[in-house]
This record gives sequence, structure tokens and C-alpha cells, in this order.
Amino acid sequence: MGTERSFFDLSVPIPPSPSQKRYHRCRDYPCHLIMRTVRTMATKATVFKASLQIADMDRHYYEDHNITLARHPSETDERMMVRLLAYALNAQEFLEFGQGITNDEEADIWKKDLTGVIDLWIDVGTPDERLIRKACGRSSEVRIYSYGGRTADIWLAQNLTQFERQKNLIIVNLATEDTQALALLAQRTMQLQVIIQDGQVTLSDNTNSVTLNPQPVFGF
Repeated sequence: MGTERSFFDLSVPIPPSPSQKRYHRCRDYPCHLIMRTVRTMATKATVFKASLQIADMDRHYYEDHNITLARHPSETDERMMVRLLAYALNAQEFLEFGQGITNDEEADIWKKDLTGVIDLWIDVGTPDERLIRKACGRSSEVRIYSYGGRTADIWLAQNLTQFERQKNLIIVNLATEDTQALALLAQRTMQLQVIIQDGQVTLSDNTNSVTLNPQPVFGF
């Protein structure tokens, strides 16, 4: 007679069902981490709508843009609004938001030509130097909008030697007090006027206004 295998016998691999193929069994991966992953995947991004009236006197660019932003559950209002600011500072045809916060193969914001070649790659925060190096190899120009105060200063100092090897990299730093004030403008539906002149940026809605002074720190 053959040996009957118990339901709890894990000595013989059990083929996963189609819905389980992306996950290991509990003995290979802690059950609490599997459940955490499932809960994270089930959490949907929060959608924000922004109407931007951009008057960029430095670039002689005057256009209105209606934008939909998806804020990932791990993203703060501050980071989302820095993304929105970076978009306004570089607004042009074919510029769009990517999935940079969840996908290393995409930028936070990028511009591609009609053939798919990346002309402009924009990230915010303090990305890993290896990802920046890779982006510089894929795009004609890479722009980083860093923020976070001392954290951003240390990041720049630690990676400066590597950054100096990239000839198509530009880094702009945003002061902590500026980005924190910018975060207060975040609403599910926003109507913002953006005025850019002599490197200074003012964003305002019907009740509040924030003026920022982005500081070029590398590549200019």
C-alpha cells in the first residue's frame, strides 16, 4: 500500500494555484510578511486633480495644464507637491508623470519623443546614485529636485564624485521650509496659479500662496 500524505506534510512541494504563483509558501516566506504584502497591494493610490495656470517668464512659457496625480500610499503630501512643482518648472508638450516611486525603470516625470526615446528624466527626493547613473545613460537630460534639509546635503556630499562623471545631470535643491509650506496647498482638487520669474516660483490658490527659491547645486 502507498503511504498516505498528511495535509500538513510540507516535505513534498505543492504546485501553487495560478492566484498564488507570485507568493512563496509560509515556510519560505513569513506569513505575516505575506499578509502585509497583500494588504499593501490592496491599498489603492489616492487621486488628486490639479489645474495649473503657468506663467513662466524665464522660459517664456504660458500655458494651462489639467493634471491627474496618483499619490501612492507611501508618498507624503510634501513629495507629491514637489512632483507637481517639478512638473510646473519643466512644463512642455509630452511631459508626463511616471511610476518612479514604485518602478525603478520609470522616472517620477519624463518626456519621450514619438519614437519612445527619453529626452528628459526628472526625479524628486534623494534617489540612489546607481539609479541616477542608469537614468543618465537612458535620457538626454536628467534633473533631480532634492529636498529634506540636512539629509539632502549629506546625500549630495556623499555622491558628488559619482555625480561629477555624469555630464547630463542637473540637481536643484529645495529648502525644507519651502517644501513643507508647499505641502499645505495639497487638496484633492487644486486650482493653482504658478508664476516663475528670475528663478523664483510662486504657487497660489484662492486663499494661500507659497514662494520658493529653488537652488541649483549641481550641473549648472
